[in-house]
Amino acid sequence: MAEPRLQRVATSTMPVDDTVLDRVFVRDLVLDVEIGVYTHEKGVTQPVRFSVDVDIIPVTDALDDDIGRTFDYDTIIGGIKDIIARGHINLVETLAETIAHHCLAHPRAARVVVRIEKLDKEPGAVGVEIVRDKRSV
Repeated sequence: MAEPRLQRVATSTMPVDDTVLDRVFVRDLVLDVEIGVYTHEKGVTQPVRFSVDVDIIPVTDALDDDIGRTFDYDTIIGGIKDIIARGHINLVETLAETIAHHCLAHPRAARVVVRIEKLDKEPGAVGVEIVRDKRSV
């Protein structure tokens, strides 16, 4: 009797094809953000938690311990801070798309998962998670 074959199941942490990718991530970054469509959300900030995973194409050449040759987590953090510094954003979805676009602009970035949570809402957090790759931008 033949043994059953194991099937590979795609998840949010695995690329949809068999390409081997590295990952750079930022988890649980909390910043005050001017965000929301309601009148009581205009002109004020609220705490928002960001978690971003970027799958990157591995380097083929040595990095030589040079941060300038990497896609590092400061690229993610700096991008988020620059985006929210531009001013009020109505939709969490718009913010997530803008962060995804920022990350995927890097030549080594292949795929990004952006999770944004507004922390002052019941039941504790509400938000959105999007998955984008170079083909979707």
